[in-house]
Amino acid sequence: MKLKPALLGAAASLAFVPMAMADGHSGERGRDGAVSIIYWQAPSIMNPFLSGGTKDVEAGSMVVEPLARYSETGELVPWLVDEIPTTDNGGVSEDLTTITWKIKPGIVWSDGTPFTSADVKFTADYCMNPEGGCAQITKFEGVTNVEAIDDLTVKVTFDKPTPFPYGPFVGGESPILQAAQFADCTGAAASSCSEQNFNPIGTGPFKVVEFKPNDVITMEANENYREEGKPAFATVTFKGGGDATAAGRAVMETGEFDYAWNLQLAPDVIANMEKGGKGKPVAGFGPLVERLMLNQTNPSPDLGPEERSVIRPHPFLGDPAVYKAMSMAIDRPLLVEIGYGKAGKVTCNWVPAPDAFNSTSMTCDKQDIAGANKLLEDAGWVDSNGDGSRDKDGVELSLLYQSSTNAVRQDFQALIKQWWSEIGITAELRNVDSSVFFGGDAASPDTFQKFYADVEMYANTFNGTDPQSYLANGLCDKAPSPATQWQGENITRFCNEEYDALHKKLSNTAGLEARAEIGKQLNDLIVQEGAIIPLVHRGRLSAHANSLGGVKLNVWDSELWNVADWYRVK
Repeated sequence: MKLKPALLGAAASLAFVPMAMADGHSGERGRDGAVSIIYWQAPSIMNPFLSGGTKDVEAGSMVVEPLARYSETGELVPWLVDEIPTTDNGGVSEDLTTITWKIKPGIVWSDGTPFTSADVKFTADYCMNPEGGCAQITKFEGVTNVEAIDDLTVKVTFDKPTPFPYGPFVGGESPILQAAQFADCTGAAASSCSEQNFNPIGTGPFKVVEFKPNDVITMEANENYREEGKPAFATVTFKGGGDATAAGRAVMETGEFDYAWNLQLAPDVIANMEKGGKGKPVAGFGPLVERLMLNQTNPSPDLGPEERSVIRPHPFLGDPAVYKAMSMAIDRPLLVEIGYGKAGKVTCNWVPAPDAFNSTSMTCDKQDIAGANKLLEDAGWVDSNGDGSRDKDGVELSLLYQSSTNAVRQDFQALIKQWWSEIGITAELRNVDSSVFFGGDAASPDTFQKFYADVEMYANTFNGTDPQSYLANGLCDKAPSPATQWQGENITRFCNEEYDALHKKLSNTAGLEARAEIGKQLNDLIVQEGAIIPLVHRGRLSAHANSLGGVKLNVWDSELWNVADWYRVK
């Protein structure tokens, strides 16, 4: 069996306007002066291993890099190596238990020291340390050993044949950390190393000058970057905070910033901003899904802080009648219309892309209030005291529904609360500043990882076109807890033996068709068992100034994946 990295699904591009095609790569490094970026969800850390927040991963991607990553078309491309290992070129063993990476000679860190296989091995040990908490641990699923064969060769060994071995060190979520800088930051000490986590030494086109958490990052060109003449910009101002509306206006109307990320705004708002003439929106469909996460554990404030969202079961969200009724009551086409327009699609799936992995076994495009009421009634949930909430055995269908602060999300919350009230479920709404909600602060009670609520709503995505690592976020042992410093991406604390067994089968299976079939089964299982209620398959929508060239929106990796290629259009 020969394994070759292949595009597992085409990136459905939704570009509102053509990109500038002028060549901006001639000349000296830093020739174009300053560039300004605004992420209304402010980065709180520059170390992707200590945060599952997209804004942190993407900010970090300008500095720390993986061995390989995904292009804007979803193609796996070499980054710090000369080629992608396969069975054909001998980089992947015939028995599919090892993958060997050959580092490109001559790469140095921003401090001028050599980048070697020792740094790669250290990064694996750092994330896999059982005494720490690593937000990207699913990338190392099945890894038993990472060995530095020589300075430029690193070998990864898996515990079984692994047809898709491109988890570790691939994509913006799995970059390489400098061993020398992070040597004293392993295990339980990882989160306490503020200097290292805020100012990582990297191989990327920029390096941090000053990091102000949840505010602004100042960067400058890495004088030791491996490509001559890149980056074109000498400095970067990376502003965080505010809201999506202000970010969009700052690029398309006022021209204050060059790039605005994740413009989660209504379609008419985007169209009006574009009339400002300073910038243009760009969008593309990847696997990004706005969804409701249903807590499988008990988040009651009556429990201690170390017990909330750890003790099972949830008082009522484990009842199929309840979570099915909650889904049936939602008018998804209306959510798409008011929230995203052509940049949104109704979805019943956690993984709607690539197309090969998009399950067609469920329908959810029609609201059914009457059916939801009957389902609850038949299950014994009645409003016995006339307070508007159904109850059963002394348990009220009353829940806390939280999300990050954003105009579209608050519109969604208000609508869904109303629909749930029509079926006898009372919801208290809460919104949290996005920089905090998606941050990785283990001391904060307000992060999406801690999930001190019954339901929370957000969206995230995964790097690449194969969702194996992403689907691992449903495994029992990937739940955030005090033992993992609240890191981990199994946010709902879903735990199902059948799911774990299916995922193990996926990790052993070769061939797109067979892998896609298992992937769809995993998707269906976690949705049908009530851990996730998908709402909208979202396009990733950002904007850049008319004067900013080289931008290639990437829905399969960090949006800032090719920031080294950006330049000022003259």
